[in-house]
Amino acid sequence: MRYSIFTLLRQALAGHRGWRPAWRDAVLKPTYDVLIIGGGGHGLATAYYLAKVHGITNVAVLEKNWIGSGNAGRNTTIIRSNYLLPGNVPFYELSMQLWESLEQELNYNAMVSQRGIVNLFHSDAQRDAAARRGNAMRMHGIDAELLDTAAVRRMLPFLDFDNARFPIYGGLWQGRGGTARHDAVVWGYARAASELGVDIVQNCEVTGFVREGGQIVGVQTTRGRVQAGKIGMAVAGNTSRLAQMANLRLPIESHVLQAFVSEAIKPVVPCVITFGAGHFYVSQSDKGGLVFGGDIDGYNSYAQRGNLPTVEDVCESGMALMPSIGRVRVLRSWGGVMDMSMDGSPIIDRTEHERLYLNAGWCYGGFKATPASGWCFSHLIAQGTPHEVARAYRLDRFATGHLIDEKGMGAQPNLH
Repeated sequence: MRYSIFTLLRQALAGHRGWRPAWRDAVLKPTYDVLIIGGGGHGLATAYYLAKVHGITNVAVLEKNWIGSGNAGRNTTIIRSNYLLPGNVPFYELSMQLWESLEQELNYNAMVSQRGIVNLFHSDAQRDAAARRGNAMRMHGIDAELLDTAAVRRMLPFLDFDNARFPIYGGLWQGRGGTARHDAVVWGYARAASELGVDIVQNCEVTGFVREGGQIVGVQTTRGRVQAGKIGMAVAGNTSRLAQMANLRLPIESHVLQAFVSEAIKPVVPCVITFGAGHFYVSQSDKGGLVFGGDIDGYNSYAQRGNLPTVEDVCESGMALMPSIGRVRVLRSWGGVMDMSMDGSPIIDRTEHERLYLNAGWCYGGFKATPASGWCFSHLIAQGTPHEVARAYRLDRFATGHLIDEKGMGAQPNLH
Protein backbone atom coordinates (compact mmCIF):
# COMPACT_ATOMS: atom_id res chain seq x y z
CA MET A 1 0.00 0.00 0.00
CA ARG A 2 1.48 3.32 -1.06
CA TYR A 3 0.76 6.20 1.30
CA SER A 4 -0.69 9.34 -0.30
CA ILE A 5 -3.50 11.85 0.15
CA PHE A 6 -5.65 9.66 -2.10
CA THR A 7 -5.00 6.57 0.06
CA LEU A 8 -5.95 8.60 3.12
CA LEU A 9 -9.19 9.77 1.50
CA ARG A 10 -10.13 6.24 0.41
CA GLN A 11 -9.49 4.89 3.90
CA ALA A 12 -11.46 7.73 5.45
CA LEU A 13 -14.48 6.92 3.26
CA ALA A 14 -14.13 3.24 4.23
CA GLY A 15 -13.98 3.98 7.95
CA HIS A 16 -10.22 3.36 8.10
CA ARG A 17 -10.81 -0.40 8.11
CA GLY A 18 -8.41 -1.17 5.26
CA TRP A 19 -5.09 -0.18 6.77
CA ARG A 20 -2.48 -2.95 6.92
CA PRO A 21 0.37 -3.26 9.45
CA ALA A 22 3.35 -1.17 8.39
CA TRP A 23 5.59 -4.25 8.19
CA ARG A 24 5.16 -8.03 8.22
CA ASP A 25 5.50 -9.92 11.49
CA ALA A 26 7.89 -12.40 9.93
CA VAL A 27 8.52 -15.98 11.02
CA LEU A 28 12.21 -16.71 11.51
CA LYS A 29 13.63 -19.01 8.84
CA PRO A 30 16.52 -21.40 9.48
CA THR A 31 18.85 -19.85 6.87
CA TYR A 32 19.46 -16.39 5.39
CA ASP A 33 22.00 -14.82 3.09
CA VAL A 34 22.48 -11.96 5.57
CA LEU A 35 21.53 -11.55 9.22
CA ILE A 36 21.45 -8.07 10.74
CA ILE A 37 21.56 -8.07 14.53
CA GLY A 38 19.83 -4.98 15.84
CA GLY A 39 16.49 -3.52 14.79
CA GLY A 40 17.35 0.13 15.33
CA GLY A 41 17.77 2.74 12.64
CA HIS A 42 21.20 1.53 11.52
CA GLY A 43 20.20 -2.12 11.29
CA LEU A 44 16.95 -1.43 9.45
CA ALA A 45 18.60 1.04 7.07
CA THR A 46 21.28 -1.53 6.31
CA ALA A 47 18.66 -4.18 5.52
CA TYR A 48 16.71 -1.75 3.34
CA TYR A 49 19.71 -0.73 1.26
CA LEU A 50 20.87 -4.34 0.97
CA ALA A 51 17.53 -5.10 -0.68
CA LYS A 52 17.02 -1.86 -2.61
CA VAL A 53 20.54 -1.08 -3.81
CA HIS A 54 22.28 -4.46 -3.84
CA GLY A 55 19.37 -6.79 -4.59
CA ILE A 56 19.95 -8.99 -1.54
CA THR A 57 16.48 -9.71 -0.15
CA ASN A 58 17.01 -12.96 1.78
CA VAL A 59 17.78 -10.86 4.86
CA ALA A 60 16.54 -10.94 8.44
CA VAL A 61 16.72 -8.18 11.04
CA LEU A 62 16.78 -9.60 14.59
CA GLU A 63 15.61 -7.26 17.36
CA LYS A 64 15.68 -8.43 20.97
CA ASN A 65 12.78 -6.15 21.97
CA TRP A 66 10.44 -4.20 19.72
CA ILE A 67 11.31 -1.93 16.83
CA GLY A 68 12.34 1.47 18.20
CA SER A 69 12.88 0.31 21.79
CA GLY A 70 16.58 1.18 21.86
CA ASN A 71 18.54 4.32 21.07
CA ALA A 72 16.45 4.96 17.96
CA GLY A 73 13.61 6.13 20.18
CA ARG A 74 15.79 7.68 22.89
CA ASN A 75 17.60 10.57 21.20
CA THR A 76 16.97 14.25 20.56
CA THR A 77 16.19 13.94 16.82
CA ILE A 78 18.96 16.25 15.54
CA ILE A 79 20.36 15.87 12.01
CA ARG A 80 23.40 17.82 10.77
CA SER A 81 26.66 17.56 8.82
CA ASN A 82 28.71 20.31 10.50
CA TYR A 83 31.75 18.16 11.21
CA LEU A 84 35.40 19.20 11.04
CA LEU A 85 37.75 16.36 10.17
CA PRO A 86 38.22 14.75 6.73
CA GLY A 87 37.26 11.28 7.94
CA ASN A 88 33.85 12.46 9.12
CA VAL A 89 32.84 15.39 6.88
CA PRO A 90 32.08 13.41 3.66
CA PHE A 91 30.25 10.70 5.58
CA TYR A 92 27.90 12.99 7.46
CA GLU A 93 27.29 15.09 4.36
CA LEU A 94 26.22 11.93 2.51
CA SER A 95 23.86 11.27 5.41
CA MET A 96 22.50 14.82 5.17
CA GLN A 97 21.83 14.36 1.46
CA LEU A 98 20.04 11.08 2.12
CA TRP A 99 17.94 12.76 4.83
CA GLU A 100 16.82 15.38 2.32
CA SER A 101 15.19 12.76 0.07
CA LEU A 102 14.36 10.16 2.72
CA GLU A 103 10.61 10.69 2.93
CA GLN A 104 10.16 10.37 -0.84
CA GLU A 105 12.52 7.37 -0.88
CA LEU A 106 10.61 5.50 1.83
CA ASN A 107 7.12 6.87 1.08
CA TYR A 108 6.86 7.68 4.78
CA ASN A 109 6.52 10.89 6.74
CA ALA A 110 9.68 10.98 8.87
CA MET A 111 8.95 14.63 9.78
CA VAL A 112 12.32 15.81 8.44
CA SER A 113 12.51 19.51 9.29
CA GLN A 114 15.51 21.46 7.99
CA ARG A 115 15.04 24.31 10.42
CA GLY A 116 18.79 24.88 10.80
CA ILE A 117 21.31 24.52 13.61
CA VAL A 118 23.47 27.16 15.27
CA ASN A 119 26.51 26.31 17.41
CA LEU A 120 27.10 29.24 19.74
CA PHE A 121 30.55 30.40 20.79
CA HIS A 122 31.53 32.51 23.80
CA SER A 123 35.20 33.45 23.42
CA ASP A 124 37.72 34.49 20.80
CA ALA A 125 39.21 31.00 20.83
CA GLN A 126 35.82 29.40 20.23
CA ARG A 127 35.16 31.85 17.40
CA ASP A 128 38.43 30.82 15.74
CA ALA A 129 37.50 27.15 16.13
CA ALA A 130 34.05 27.81 14.63
CA ALA A 131 35.61 29.68 11.71
CA ARG A 132 37.95 26.76 11.08
CA ARG A 133 35.07 24.30 11.17
CA GLY A 134 32.99 26.45 8.84
CA ASN A 135 35.88 26.74 6.38
CA ALA A 136 36.38 22.97 6.42
CA MET A 137 32.68 22.49 5.71
CA ARG A 138 32.67 24.94 2.80
CA MET A 139 35.75 23.27 1.30
CA HIS A 140 33.64 20.10 1.12
CA GLY A 141 30.70 21.96 -0.45
CA ILE A 142 28.65 22.05 2.75
CA ASP A 143 26.67 25.14 3.73
CA ALA A 144 28.12 27.08 6.67
CA GLU A 145 27.90 30.69 7.81
CA LEU A 146 29.74 32.41 10.65
CA LEU A 147 27.35 34.73 12.53
CA ASP A 148 28.35 37.66 14.70
CA THR A 149 26.55 38.66 17.88
CA ALA A 150 24.11 40.96 16.08
CA ALA A 151 23.09 38.23 13.63
CA VAL A 152 22.49 35.73 16.43
CA ARG A 153 20.52 38.34 18.37
CA ARG A 154 18.24 38.93 15.39
CA MET A 155 17.68 35.19 15.02
CA LEU A 156 17.40 34.28 18.72
CA PRO A 157 16.46 37.40 20.73
CA PHE A 158 15.38 35.37 23.78
CA LEU A 159 18.93 34.25 24.65
CA ASP A 160 20.89 35.94 27.43
CA PHE A 161 23.56 37.85 25.51
CA ASP A 162 24.98 40.33 27.99
CA ASN A 163 24.20 39.27 31.54
CA ALA A 164 25.04 35.61 31.19
CA ARG A 165 28.04 33.93 32.77
CA PHE A 166 29.25 33.32 29.20
CA PRO A 167 28.32 36.22 26.86
CA ILE A 168 27.44 35.16 23.32
CA TYR A 169 30.05 36.19 20.74
CA GLY A 170 28.29 34.61 17.74
CA GLY A 171 27.56 31.23 16.20
CA LEU A 172 28.21 28.84 13.33
CA TRP A 173 25.04 28.32 11.28
CA GLN A 174 24.11 25.36 9.08
CA GLY A 175 20.74 26.02 7.48
CA ARG A 176 20.31 22.50 6.12
CA GLY A 177 20.53 20.93 9.57
CA GLY A 178 17.47 20.36 11.72
CA THR A 179 15.46 17.50 13.16
CA ALA A 180 13.58 14.33 12.18
CA ARG A 181 11.10 12.22 14.10
CA HIS A 182 13.15 9.34 15.49
CA ASP A 183 10.32 6.80 15.76
CA ALA A 184 9.08 7.57 12.26
CA VAL A 185 12.54 6.96 10.83
CA VAL A 186 12.74 3.38 12.12
CA TRP A 187 9.11 2.72 11.20
CA GLY A 188 9.72 4.01 7.69
CA TYR A 189 12.82 1.90 7.16
CA ALA A 190 11.10 -1.16 8.66
CA ARG A 191 8.10 -0.75 6.35
CA ALA A 192 10.21 -0.18 3.24
CA ALA A 193 12.55 -3.09 3.99
CA SER A 194 9.63 -5.43 4.70
CA GLU A 195 8.00 -4.53 1.39
CA LEU A 196 11.21 -5.58 -0.37
CA GLY A 197 11.14 -9.01 1.29
CA VAL A 198 13.28 -8.47 4.38
CA ASP A 199 12.13 -10.42 7.45
CA ILE A 200 11.85 -8.29 10.59
CA VAL A 201 11.76 -10.48 13.69
CA GLN A 202 11.02 -8.77 17.00
CA ASN A 203 11.52 -10.23 20.49
CA CYS A 204 14.35 -12.36 19.14
CA GLU A 205 17.53 -11.95 21.18
CA VAL A 206 20.86 -13.27 20.01
CA THR A 207 22.38 -15.40 22.80
CA GLY A 208 25.48 -16.69 21.04
CA PHE A 209 27.28 -17.40 17.78
CA VAL A 210 27.26 -20.74 15.99
CA ARG A 211 30.66 -22.02 14.87
CA GLU A 212 31.63 -24.74 12.44
CA GLY A 213 35.26 -25.54 11.74
CA GLY A 214 36.33 -22.51 13.74
CA GLN A 215 34.23 -20.15 11.61
CA ILE A 216 31.10 -18.26 12.66
CA VAL A 217 28.25 -19.52 10.47
CA GLY A 218 25.17 -18.33 12.34
CA VAL A 219 23.63 -17.26 15.62
CA GLN A 220 21.77 -18.84 18.48
CA THR A 221 18.66 -16.89 19.46
CA THR A 222 15.79 -17.13 21.91
CA ARG A 223 13.81 -18.45 18.93
CA GLY A 224 16.34 -21.03 17.88
CA ARG A 225 19.41 -21.39 15.71
CA VAL A 226 19.79 -19.43 12.44
CA GLN A 227 22.54 -19.81 9.85
CA ALA A 228 23.70 -17.05 7.52
CA GLY A 229 26.24 -16.35 4.83
CA LYS A 230 27.08 -13.00 6.44
CA ILE A 231 26.23 -11.39 9.78
CA GLY A 232 26.19 -7.67 10.56
CA MET A 233 26.20 -6.29 14.11
CA ALA A 234 24.46 -2.94 14.64
CA VAL A 235 23.53 -2.94 18.32
CA ALA A 236 24.92 0.39 19.61
CA GLY A 237 25.56 0.31 23.36
CA ASN A 238 25.26 -3.48 23.50
CA THR A 239 28.11 -3.97 21.02
CA SER A 240 30.70 -4.95 23.63
CA ARG A 241 28.42 -7.60 25.13
CA LEU A 242 27.63 -9.11 21.75
CA ALA A 243 31.23 -8.89 20.57
CA GLN A 244 32.36 -10.76 23.67
CA MET A 245 30.30 -13.72 22.51
CA ALA A 246 32.48 -13.74 19.38
CA ASN A 247 35.70 -13.30 21.42
CA LEU A 248 36.23 -9.79 20.03
CA ARG A 249 37.89 -7.02 22.04
CA LEU A 250 36.80 -3.55 20.94
CA PRO A 251 38.04 -0.01 21.78
CA ILE A 252 34.64 1.19 23.00
CA GLU A 253 32.83 1.81 26.27
CA SER A 254 29.09 1.91 26.97
CA HIS A 255 27.75 5.05 28.62
CA VAL A 256 24.32 6.51 29.33
CA LEU A 257 23.26 9.64 27.45
CA GLN A 258 20.15 11.33 28.82
CA ALA A 259 17.56 13.40 26.98
CA PHE A 260 14.61 15.43 28.22
CA VAL A 261 11.37 17.00 27.06
CA SER A 262 9.45 19.82 28.71
CA GLU A 263 5.80 20.67 28.84
CA ALA A 264 4.42 22.27 25.69
CA ILE A 265 4.89 26.02 25.34
CA LYS A 266 4.24 28.47 22.53
CA PRO A 267 6.72 28.41 19.61
CA VAL A 268 9.90 30.13 20.72
CA VAL A 269 12.93 28.09 19.54
CA PRO A 270 13.01 28.27 15.72
CA CYS A 271 16.05 26.04 15.16
CA VAL A 272 18.46 23.72 16.95
CA ILE A 273 20.73 25.57 19.38
CA THR A 274 23.90 24.26 21.00
CA PHE A 275 25.53 26.01 23.97
CA GLY A 276 29.27 26.45 23.64
CA ALA A 277 29.94 26.77 27.39
CA GLY A 278 28.31 23.54 28.49
CA HIS A 279 27.18 20.46 26.62
CA PHE A 280 23.58 21.60 26.16
CA TYR A 281 21.48 21.49 23.02
CA VAL A 282 17.80 22.25 22.48
CA SER A 283 15.10 22.32 19.84
CA GLN A 284 11.32 22.57 20.01
CA SER A 285 9.05 19.77 18.90
CA ASP A 286 5.93 20.23 16.79
CA LYS A 287 3.90 19.63 19.95
CA GLY A 288 5.61 22.55 21.66
CA GLY A 289 7.86 20.70 24.08
CA LEU A 290 11.51 21.69 24.42
CA VAL A 291 13.67 18.67 23.54
CA PHE A 292 17.13 18.95 25.07
CA GLY A 293 20.10 17.03 26.38
CA GLY A 294 23.69 17.25 27.54
CA ASP A 295 26.79 15.17 28.06
CA ILE A 296 27.12 11.47 28.87
CA ASP A 297 26.63 10.54 32.51
CA GLY A 298 30.30 9.65 32.83
CA TYR A 299 30.17 6.08 34.11
CA ASN A 300 29.88 2.75 32.33
CA SER A 301 26.37 1.33 32.21
CA TYR A 302 23.99 -0.77 30.16
CA ALA A 303 20.91 0.74 31.85
CA GLN A 304 18.50 2.96 29.91
CA ARG A 305 18.28 5.50 32.71
CA GLY A 306 20.47 8.30 33.98
CA ASN A 307 21.42 10.06 37.19
CA LEU A 308 20.37 13.28 38.90
CA PRO A 309 23.75 15.13 38.80
CA THR A 310 23.60 15.12 35.00
CA VAL A 311 20.00 16.33 35.10
CA GLU A 312 21.14 19.23 37.29
CA ASP A 313 24.08 20.03 35.01
CA VAL A 314 21.93 20.06 31.87
CA CYS A 315 19.28 22.26 33.47
CA GLU A 316 21.94 24.67 34.76
CA SER A 317 23.34 25.02 31.25
CA GLY A 318 19.86 25.64 29.88
CA MET A 319 19.21 28.34 32.46
CA ALA A 320 22.56 30.02 31.75
CA LEU A 321 21.64 30.22 28.07
CA MET A 322 17.89 30.85 28.30
CA PRO A 323 16.79 32.19 31.72
CA SER A 324 13.23 32.47 30.42
CA ILE A 325 12.75 28.69 30.67
CA GLY A 326 13.20 28.74 34.46
CA ARG A 327 9.52 28.08 35.16
CA VAL A 328 9.05 25.50 32.42
CA ARG A 329 8.48 22.01 33.81
CA VAL A 330 10.39 18.97 32.61
CA LEU A 331 7.87 16.23 31.82
CA ARG A 332 10.12 13.23 31.35
CA SER A 333 13.65 12.06 30.69
CA TRP A 334 15.10 8.95 29.15
CA GLY A 335 18.51 7.40 28.58
CA GLY A 336 20.16 5.75 25.62
CA VAL A 337 23.14 3.40 25.93
CA MET A 338 25.88 4.84 23.76
CA ASP A 339 28.90 2.93 22.44
CA MET A 340 31.60 5.56 22.87
CA SER A 341 34.75 5.04 20.82
CA MET A 342 38.13 6.31 21.90
CA ASP A 343 38.38 8.95 19.15
CA GLY A 344 34.74 9.99 19.00
CA SER A 345 34.21 8.49 15.54
CA PRO A 346 32.46 5.31 14.39
CA ILE A 347 33.60 1.90 13.19
CA ILE A 348 32.27 0.28 9.99
CA ASP A 349 34.49 -2.64 9.14
CA ARG A 350 35.01 -6.37 8.83
CA THR A 351 36.11 -8.27 11.90
CA GLU A 352 38.67 -11.02 12.30
CA HIS A 353 35.84 -13.47 11.65
CA GLU A 354 35.31 -13.82 7.91
CA ARG A 355 31.51 -13.64 7.97
CA LEU A 356 31.09 -11.11 10.78
CA TYR A 357 30.82 -7.36 10.15
CA LEU A 358 30.81 -4.52 12.68
CA ASN A 359 28.88 -1.25 12.87
CA ALA A 360 29.64 0.49 16.18
CA GLY A 361 31.22 3.37 18.11
CA TRP A 362 28.72 6.09 17.17
CA CYS A 363 29.13 8.20 20.31
CA TYR A 364 26.89 11.28 19.96
CA GLY A 365 26.44 10.91 16.19
CA GLY A 366 24.31 7.79 15.80
CA PHE A 367 20.90 9.16 14.87
CA LYS A 368 22.07 11.76 12.38
CA ALA A 369 24.21 9.09 10.71
CA THR A 370 21.34 6.62 10.20
CA PRO A 371 20.91 6.82 6.40
CA ALA A 372 24.64 6.92 5.57
CA SER A 373 25.40 4.21 8.11
CA GLY A 374 22.90 1.90 6.46
CA TRP A 375 24.15 2.86 3.00
CA CYS A 376 27.83 2.24 3.82
CA PHE A 377 27.32 -0.85 5.99
CA SER A 378 25.19 -2.49 3.30
CA HIS A 379 27.90 -1.69 0.74
CA LEU A 380 30.54 -3.31 2.94
CA ILE A 381 28.45 -6.44 3.51
CA ALA A 382 27.39 -6.79 -0.13
CA GLN A 383 30.65 -5.85 -1.86
CA GLY A 384 33.20 -6.84 0.77
CA THR A 385 34.99 -3.47 0.50
CA PRO A 386 34.40 -0.20 2.39
CA HIS A 387 32.35 2.55 0.80
CA GLU A 388 34.56 5.47 -0.24
CA VAL A 389 33.16 7.86 2.40
CA ALA A 390 33.63 5.29 5.19
CA ARG A 391 37.18 4.17 4.42
CA ALA A 392 38.51 5.96 7.49
CA TYR A 393 36.24 3.97 9.82
CA ARG A 394 38.60 1.00 9.99
CA LEU A 395 38.74 -0.94 13.23
CA ASP A 396 42.52 -1.21 13.13
CA ARG A 397 43.01 2.58 13.25
CA PHE A 398 43.20 2.35 17.03
CA ALA A 399 46.19 0.01 16.70
CA THR A 400 47.94 1.92 13.90
CA GLY A 401 47.32 5.40 15.30
CA HIS A 402 45.26 6.69 12.34
CA LEU A 403 42.61 8.18 14.60
CA ILE A 404 39.80 10.57 13.65
CA ASP A 405 39.91 12.61 16.81
CA GLU A 406 36.64 14.54 16.47
CA LYS A 407 36.14 14.31 20.22
CA GLY A 408 37.75 11.50 22.16
CA MET A 409 35.27 9.89 24.50
CA GLY A 410 36.88 7.02 26.17
CA ALA A 411 39.54 7.14 28.72
CA GLN A 412 40.42 3.50 29.09
CA PRO A 413 38.29 0.83 27.45
CA ASN A 414 38.01 -2.47 29.24
CA LEU A 415 39.84 -4.91 26.99
CA HIS A 416 39.80 -7.83 29.41
